Amino acid sequence: MVKPRRKPRSRRVKGWDEGSSRSFLDYGRYFVPDRERQISIIADLIPPPPAGALLVELCSGEGLLARALLERFPTCRLLALDGSAAMRTRTQESCDDHADRLTIAEFDLAGRDWRIFPELPHAIISSLAIHHLDGQQKRTLFRDLAEALASGGVLVIADIVRPTDSLGLNVAAQQWDETVRARALALDGDLRAFVEFERLGWNFFRDPDGDPIDKPSTLAEQLTWLAEAGFIGVDCQWLLAGHAIFRGRKPQGFQRRQDSQFSS
Repeated sequence: MVKPRRKPRSRRVKGWDEGSSRSFLDYGRYFVPDRERQISIIADLIPPPPAGALLVELCSGEGLLARALLERFPTCRLLALDGSAAMRTRTQESCDDHADRLTIAEFDLAGRDWRIFPELPHAIISSLAIHHLDGQQKRTLFRDLAEALASGGVLVIADIVRPTDSLGLNVAAQQWDETVRARALALDGDLRAFVEFERLGWNFFRDPDGDPIDKPSTLAEQLTWLAEAGFIGVDCQWLLAGHAIFRGRKPQGFQRRQDSQFSS
């Protein structure tokens, strides 16, 4: 039986700023469900790249995924993009052993100027970022990234997805609470991290309209938009606590559309 929703807690600060980045850097190891497994699955979904291939990560955060990709694909280079100075610094620190194959740059996820790369990426990856775009912005992003990828390249997304109704929201909220409690107990033997999770109001599913920066779309919508953008092999590979990993592959011989890249 699904438990009734608790009264939502308010976030300390609306929107995302460097304070939000600091909170995530401090508590991400507790707050991200099954984090190590997610990183492993994302890497598994990237087909074997040619030597010297370019990988691009959108919103690299702590750099844990970036480091895992550089270790998994030792002949590849990685472009890590993030809008937060604190996150870019942490990515550099996390990937210090692979600095010769890493480029870090500032970007605005909602902007479009960065979506043409000096070479076609073999894979574009994003974790816990695209839910900051609204539905139309996601559709435009998917179209632009389909243009940007090399033929046969992949787009892999790990993100929060919005359940379709209140029952789904309740289940996702409960599961996320449970994963953070379990992680806090496993790592620290106490629930201090879970108390902070609640204090910060981090569980989107407890108050889905509480912060306008959070705009997750349903999984079904995003799979449809990937297919509309021209991706094939569109599928969801993992789902837990309202967090999903899904992907699409750019087919060989992809035809440029009339509404491509920087058209209005």
